[in-house]
Amino acid sequence: MNRVFTLNVVERKLFLFIGDLAIVLLYLYLLTNRTLKGAFDQESQSFTIYIVGIVLFSVIAYVIDIYNLERASRPISIFRLSLVVGILYSFSIFFLTVLLINTTFSRPYLMVFLALMPFSLTAWRLICSNFFISQPFLKNTIFIYEDVFGSEKEEYIKDIEGNKNSNGFNVRVDISTENDNFLNNPKRLNKIINKIDTVIIRIRNYQDMPKEVEKFLTKTMYFGKEVFTFTSFYEKTYEALPLNLLGNNFYEVLHLKNTKSHYIQKLFTKFVDIVLCIFVGFIFVLAVPPVMFFNLFLNRGPLFYIQKRIGKKGKEFNIYKFRSMVVDAEKAGAKMATNNDARITPFGKILRKFRVDELPQIISVINGDMSFIGPRPERKVFVDQLDKMNPFYSVRHVIKPGITGWAQVKYKYGENLEDSIRKLEYDLYYIKNRSVTLDIRILFKTITTILFSRGV
Repeated sequence: MNRVFTLNVVERKLFLFIGDLAIVLLYLYLLTNRTLKGAFDQESQSFTIYIVGIVLFSVIAYVIDIYNLERASRPISIFRLSLVVGILYSFSIFFLTVLLINTTFSRPYLMVFLALMPFSLTAWRLICSNFFISQPFLKNTIFIYEDVFGSEKEEYIKDIEGNKNSNGFNVRVDISTENDNFLNNPKRLNKIINKIDTVIIRIRNYQDMPKEVEKFLTKTMYFGKEVFTFTSFYEKTYEALPLNLLGNNFYEVLHLKNTKSHYIQKLFTKFVDIVLCIFVGFIFVLAVPPVMFFNLFLNRGPLFYIQKRIGKKGKEFNIYKFRSMVVDAEKAGAKMATNNDARITPFGKILRKFRVDELPQIISVINGDMSFIGPRPERKVFVDQLDKMNPFYSVRHVIKPGITGWAQVKYKYGENLEDSIRKLEYDLYYIKNRSVTLDIRILFKTITTILFSRGV
């Protein structure tokens, strides 16, 4: 089928949002028009519900990240995300409006609202995907690099363009800073400026930037073009810190700080830990009897698996899990678990699939050794190896480890030390950008991961 629309990334997101908002307002109108008809203060109540509805939908959409166009182009992702957002939104708006304006909705219209709105969002997004979301949305890009990085140029371009151009950047021209003939050709540069959207630059020392490059970058900014250093581009696009690029500038980029602005985040973390300790603790207590029963027949041996892990400030603590491997799983020495690990028992596979094996970690949270959100704790034997591979690995230990974290929801299941280093990029991004909003995103992504049984 031929694509009908040709829109840039921002226009496509805006188009999606306007359509989503139109569906939300339509259902809110039908609900309030029938429920509040003839009410003394109908207009005021309806207006309040509309405002609450728009704000609530915007917050949920941002947290669940439903305007990620790469995901919005895949039918299965569309179906899952739209259903989750629609159901969550429908019930949230119901309870919030009842609390805010003490309104009792008409049951038939409420049922229509709860049942049909998620499917309406799904249908709208499938239509959008078919017409324009999956169409390539590329920003024409110039990549300027220092000659010393010439051998790595292809890798940088691969990172910029992403998997099948998923990042939205298409490198039209790559220029070495030593290419004086190109940079000193005003006519050629003027033609390029009119055809590009973004400039990404990779230079070892920006204080020694050639004058020709400075002039070119200034001129592109005059024309309203985006200009990124490769490091800032990587952090913004992948929401991770490119450790192999930072070198001596690492701590300048990380800029750890302890300010009063972090008090709110600390209070939120404590609040989440207390609430989830109660909720998850209740589930844990209910899970112990059936897991113990099936353990007798399908997974003979101890119920719990207790292991030393490295926590905040490099101190060791005990972590608890329902045992999912054979009793002598590490008789040949410490080894990282893999997705299809032969040491995992048949019953252990079920425990892992539904994350039941993780429930006993609530004990470490109650003991104060862990939080619900933070970098996953690792064993000392692996920490020592990872410290040798990357000197910044121990930076993870400036905060409490967590049951779930940014690396867990952003990267695949870690099966080796190389995966752990890649996950470190996300852990350090979390430490640098730690906030209430980011924690909420992690919680929602964790919930959807569990609901859809995805690996992390």
